[in-house]
Amino acid sequence: MVSVKKEPFKFYTRQNIIYLLGRKAHNLEELLSGIKEVPAMSIYHHTHHYLEMHEFLSPEPPNDYAYWITNILLEKLLGEEVASIDLRQLSTIEEIRSRLIEVIESYLQATQETTLRYAPNGQEFHFMSARTFVFPTKYKAIDLKQFLKYLKKVSLHSIYFHVFEAGLEKQIPDFATWLSSSLNESTLAKEFRKMDPYTQTLENLRQTLIKIVENRLKEIENGNS
Repeated sequence: MVSVKKEPFKFYTRQNIIYLLGRKAHNLEELLSGIKEVPAMSIYHHTHHYLEMHEFLSPEPPNDYAYWITNILLEKLLGEEVASIDLRQLSTIEEIRSRLIEVIESYLQATQETTLRYAPNGQEFHFMSARTFVFPTKYKAIDLKQFLKYLKKVSLHSIYFHVFEAGLEKQIPDFATWLSSSLNESTLAKEFRKMDPYTQTLENLRQTLIKIVENRLKEIENGNS
């Protein structure tokens, strides 16, 4: 049997400072150019920040690009394509950037519009970015029971960080990575990974994670290791 080194899981949280990049787009070509050139955290911000804005509302919102394309430029077909990009299948920000570029470039080539639609004055797309500050919390779990206990206590910012951002931090594992590597709970880790966090509010997401862990603990208590 392979020995598993049990490292405690340290819960982190984070805060963001959002700022304007001083760049804006009036049409699809300028939006595409910006997506190609802005920093990675700008791409991340415009595709993820809405998740924290909808802590208690369940309707699934679009990303910022899809909203602007659909509601400001009135390019509804492209807006639907951009909104339907499955972020779960894209493991890095650069993959998200590449997929956005691919979808918009394909649309421009297919439509071959001679006159680009321009946003009305005051409704241009403003590129923004975020600077993230990550902080350790006081919570540290050494086994599955403690993990469940603290999962119920930490803030929604902490839940968000470990589900959506921890994978971007080279030295901070996400939930599934720790469960697999430190507790040898590979099946439980798979349950975490196959869940779709983009279609839930943050509190619903917490409750989903809690339920998965509770079910696993019941299996262990019943002798199903």
